[in-house]
Amino acid sequence: MSTLLLTVLFSLFVIRKLHFTKSRWPAVGLFVVVLALLGYGAVRFLQAAVVTMPAIAEQAVPSVITFAETHGINLPFDDYESLKGAVIAAVKEQTQYVNSAATLARGASMQVLLFIAGLVVAASLFLSGQIDLDRERHALQRNIYTAAGDEVSERFRLFYESFETVLGAQVVISAVNATLTVIFMLVVGLPHAPVIFGIAFLCGLLPIVGNLISNTIIVAVGFLISPATALAALVFLVAIHKLEYFLNSKIIGLRIRNPLWLTLVAIIVGEHLMGIPGIALAPVVLHYIKVEATRVPAVA
Repeated sequence: MSTLLLTVLFSLFVIRKLHFTKSRWPAVGLFVVVLALLGYGAVRFLQAAVVTMPAIAEQAVPSVITFAETHGINLPFDDYESLKGAVIAAVKEQTQYVNSAATLARGASMQVLLFIAGLVVAASLFLSGQIDLDRERHALQRNIYTAAGDEVSERFRLFYESFETVLGAQVVISAVNATLTVIFMLVVGLPHAPVIFGIAFLCGLLPIVGNLISNTIIVAVGFLISPATALAALVFLVAIHKLEYFLNSKIIGLRIRNPLWLTLVAIIVGEHLMGIPGIALAPVVLHYIKVEATRVPAVA
């Protein structure tokens, strides 16, 4: 359900930022336009990636093989065709953990449905966040249903405010990481920089495996220039990956006024439990727990 929750929170955040008039409908319309533009950009990016990635592999594989032979490293492939064979074999090996293609398709379809549902829920919450629509018609104005609805609304409001607070800090972190990556690519002169940067960003959304994929691609592109460039790319990627944890801890920790060690522990636990969504939600949950706990008096 992390897909649904994150979609609702991010979408609501964007819609609220697009709200400039008294009426709420124009903001929802602008949000639909932004979604359409993002979708169009994603399609164009995928088209460019489909063309660029095989070309990168064909150029980089010979350099990787030469480097491995020089340093006595055994590789599971000796040319581009055998590399494709190794990748296909690895994919087939992993499919043993999936019952069938239909199961995988259902999982992907469910994520798409959850994403769409999250968009609808976010728009609905923005237009009207009221739960009890018949409040004025009840015989008892203060009843269990109305009280429960008010409590749910208050809990979600506090959780969203925690998300909004943390997201402001995460935007700063994302800007720092993106800036450092762009600077590195420009300094070393990596080819296909726009596509590589986009792939690295998208892969970074995947837990653990995404970092491995993006790092492998960038290092492989570094081999197009020289082994030294590839090594520099590897060192840079390892450094920025570790830096990200401390940036999250320091910047978000200062924003939500939690100790550095506590925020860092929450991020590590969140990544372990939920991957990238866990990293995004862990500081939010930590801040929400703090807000809720400070509203309850301690019993002596």
